[in-house]
Amino acid sequence: MESSKETSYRAPEDPVLCINDCDFFGSAAAMNMCSKCQKDMILLKQEHAKLAAISNKDVVRRSSSSDESELALAGVVVASAELASQISQVKSKEGLKKCTAWRKRVGLTGFSCKCGDLFCVVHHYSDKHNSPFDYRNVGQNAIAKANPIFVAEKLDKI
Repeated sequence: MESSKETSYRAPEDPVLCINDCDFFGSAAAMNMCSKCQKDMILLKQEHAKLAAISNKDVVRRSSSSDESELALAGVVVASAELASQISQVKSKEGLKKCTAWRKRVGLTGFSCKCGDLFCVVHHYSDKHNSPFDYRNVGQNAIAKANPIFVAEKLDKI
C-alpha cells in the first residue's frame, strides 16, 4: 500500500519565474505568472470585456449606415489600445522597486534621487549615477529666498 503512495507522488518541477519579469515565481496552472500578475490579467480581461460590450451596443445602435459602424469598430480598437497603455503605466508604477543603474531589486532600502529615479545603496549618491539634477543652482535659489535683500528708502536731505 505504501508503494502505491510513493509512485503517485510526483516531484515538483523546477521553479519558473513569472513571465512579467516581476522576480516572483509563477506556476504552470497560472500560465507561468505569479498570483498578483494573474489577478491583474483577470481584471484586465474583465475590463476589456466590459469595454467590448459597451462598444458592441454602440455598433448595434449605429448600424443604420456602414460608415458609422466602421467608425465604431475603429473606436473599439483605439479604446482597447488606450486601456492596454493605461494598464501598462499603472503596472510600471506599481512594479517592484529596482535600481535604475543595475536593475536589481532594492526592496525597502531604495533611495529616491532628486532626478526622479530609484537607486540601490551603491548608486544612491548623485556622482555614482551621473545625476542631471543641478544641486548648485537649487542651493543658490534656496539661499536667495531665505535671505532677501532689503533696501532702505533714501532720506530727503534738508
